[in-house]
Amino acid sequence: DRTVTRAMIFEDVWGYRYDQRTNVIDVHITRLRRKIEHADRPPLIETVRGTGYVLRCD
Repeated sequence: DRTVTRAMIFEDVWGYRYDQRTNVIDVHITRLRRKIEHADRPPLIETVRGTGYVLRCD
């Protein structure tokens, strides 16, 4: 498991330099969580506050 920064996601997905004023990454992560996570299981995507996200593969 490794932390992926918002800048890494933004630049790899959209090919643009990350602008910290936008919340587009957070919106997409929220929507993704709604589709893939279940209440009776541990979260697959964890937020690393101020940094980015970790995808759990356990």
